[in-house]
Amino acid sequence: MMNHIKSMTLPEMGEVLKAWGQPAFRAKQVFTWLHKGVGSYQEMTNLPQSLRQQLEESYPLYRPQVVRKQQSQKDGTIKYLWRLSDGNCVETVLMRYHYGNTVCISTEVGCAMGCAFCASTLGGLVRRLEPHEMLDQVLFTQIDSGLPVSHIVLMGIGEPLDNFDNVLRFLELVNSPDGMNISMRHISLSTCGLVPKIDKLAEHKLQLTLSVSLHAPTNEIRNTIMPVNKAYPVEALLAACRRYYEATGRRISFEYAMIHGVNDTEAAAKQLLQDLKGLPAHVNLIPLNHVEESPLKPSTRQAVQRFQQILEDGGVPATVRRTLGGDIDASCGQLRRKYTKQNT
Repeated sequence: MMNHIKSMTLPEMGEVLKAWGQPAFRAKQVFTWLHKGVGSYQEMTNLPQSLRQQLEESYPLYRPQVVRKQQSQKDGTIKYLWRLSDGNCVETVLMRYHYGNTVCISTEVGCAMGCAFCASTLGGLVRRLEPHEMLDQVLFTQIDSGLPVSHIVLMGIGEPLDNFDNVLRFLELVNSPDGMNISMRHISLSTCGLVPKIDKLAEHKLQLTLSVSLHAPTNEIRNTIMPVNKAYPVEALLAACRRYYEATGRRISFEYAMIHGVNDTEAAAKQLLQDLKGLPAHVNLIPLNHVEESPLKPSTRQAVQRFQQILEDGGVPATVRRTLGGDIDASCGQLRRKYTKQNT
């Protein structure tokens, strides 16, 4: 059982309150209040005062604090930098689409994966987030912005499958009919390719979308930009993706950051077609966001278009991700990195 009450499932909360001599229905009341984002037990007006006091003493609540909030003048994207209870900071991004509002959340403070094009990993991994710290990003982004959240992507700071158990519990919580009740089909989980964890995730047969950060079609290229490839090379990763599809029936999305002169050639596109042959997949081409500390540059628009055309002509659906929040450091880790440098 989790130590933080907001990381508990409804049955676990029921066990705690049962031990306190409370009737069974109290657990659902507390669970529902917490998943509405209340900042104090005193807001739980249908609970006896004695129970509110006992909860306060046993499980104090902490609302993440907004350190920075930046809103794009171009597309309305909002980026939050939240301070957690221990003083660490994580990022959350709210993006607006025609089908609803999507929140991109962080799963760790920092990241251990070391990808060359990502600002999240520059300071290494500090710690993994608890389930309630992921849930709070969704809840308080919704409350602060006043915009209802319909979709979630686990693509912020951190590698979700590196925090496997806590991420699975977060998914259970946010999917709960007594909580936010966000459908698994409206959730995407991104991984840089931890093969054993992909297989472990497949066992749960969740109906979420698995997004694999591939970013290169060969080991030669991928080794230079993604250290994880040395442990789990392209062949092993794609084999795991095939097993995942067989187990879940869910088409996989492959993320591909377009990097000038590194992975954006016609030869790379043709090799990617070969890699994905026979695997129901979608390729999401991402114009690289420039990171100050990185020498890598984004591909030209022409190179991106040519790459996309080759994939589509070969029968693999490919889209170019719309660039959002470019004027507010919306890429993973940029705002946290800037804030940390300014305050060190």
